[in-house]
Amino acid sequence: MKRRVVVTGLGLVTPLGIGVEKSWDNLCSGVSGIDLITRFDPDEYAVKIAGEVKDYTPEDYFEKKQAKHLALFVQYGLIAALMAVKDSGFEVVEENCNRVGVITGCGMGGLPTIAKQAQVCVERGPRRITPFFIPMCIPNMASGQISMALKAKGANMTHTTACAAGTHAVGEAFRHIMYGSSDVIITGGTEAVICPLGIAGFSSMKALSKRNDSPQLASRPFDKDRDGFVMSEGAGMLVLEEYEHAVARGADIYAEVCGYGLSSDAYHIAAPPEDGEGGARAMKLALQDSGLLPEDIDYINAHGTSTPLNDKCETQAIKTVFGDHARALAISSSKSMTGHLLGAAGGIESVFTALSLAHQIAPPTINLMEPSPECDLDYVPNVARKMNIRAAISNSFGFGGTNAVVAMKRFEK
Repeated sequence: MKRRVVVTGLGLVTPLGIGVEKSWDNLCSGVSGIDLITRFDPDEYAVKIAGEVKDYTPEDYFEKKQAKHLALFVQYGLIAALMAVKDSGFEVVEENCNRVGVITGCGMGGLPTIAKQAQVCVERGPRRITPFFIPMCIPNMASGQISMALKAKGANMTHTTACAAGTHAVGEAFRHIMYGSSDVIITGGTEAVICPLGIAGFSSMKALSKRNDSPQLASRPFDKDRDGFVMSEGAGMLVLEEYEHAVARGADIYAEVCGYGLSSDAYHIAAPPEDGEGGARAMKLALQDSGLLPEDIDYINAHGTSTPLNDKCETQAIKTVFGDHARALAISSSKSMTGHLLGAAGGIESVFTALSLAHQIAPPTINLMEPSPECDLDYVPNVARKMNIRAAISNSFGFGGTNAVVAMKRFEK
């Protein structure tokens, strides 16, 4: 028998702010978190903009020695996870710890650490490499550190599936609880690769926006003048919990997770097929898993990267799945404000989707001045919309042709 799964806690560290309230308020107000890069001097780089987490001081959250040995993506993930657990009111204790898991997503892990230690190896020799190098950079260290901090002894894993990683993590956590192997799972995504190597690498692929003179206008999903995504950093974490378990302890519930679909394009390392067929199949599978009909969905948190191919193909995929109902949907891309958090994107967008259902608000797609001719649906342009949202899906599509979709619905007893 399948068990119901609900969202009882949320945590966010994003370019829009540290904390759920600040990030959500800025998202609904249409505030952009994109600006000129301050992490390093970008003068020699074609791309000089990114979505950095602002006003962040590691020592505010960690002891100095601990912060030195935790890569930034681990720090963000740990902060967001502890925030979500505190929000949920759930406590991991000896009696329940074996039924509490941690499943996270991360696309690239400690890339800045790898780049820095490679330089040390070349310039100062192999004996100068820190013994913390490997534990700092492997992608699963966020889930490992979260589980150690909470003493959670259940499932502990990380999905490294590019830009779909956070959504895969949420979907797999949902299944673990639904089929009975866990009662509570802390899940989501984290990423922090704003560094010279990261910016140079994505820039060389022609994937990033070069709108350096107007950073806040650079991420413009579905707009005819979009020219690439904006790399960002941060983390989004959720506490997923079996329904009866949550009710028994009197937990507040944001939304119910009800479906999960995943697929592969089997097409290209970085581009979706023109018809968005793989993404469409993932959406269909999520709907089938949820038991919802296409017309039951009122809102889509789109992958919406602001790249010419993704936005066109995602629009086509939505039309394929929803038919005539596609034009009744509210669709928005939070990446217009946060930028693209890579492996963390699905985590924060799952948080935003849960909040959309809890508050009955569809956040806007900002910078949508003139939609592309092939992007002709309702993308909630520029202003948030108070509306009836019965159910929603969140899309994530990654390099390598990997697709993930999570379905949620408004919580009802």
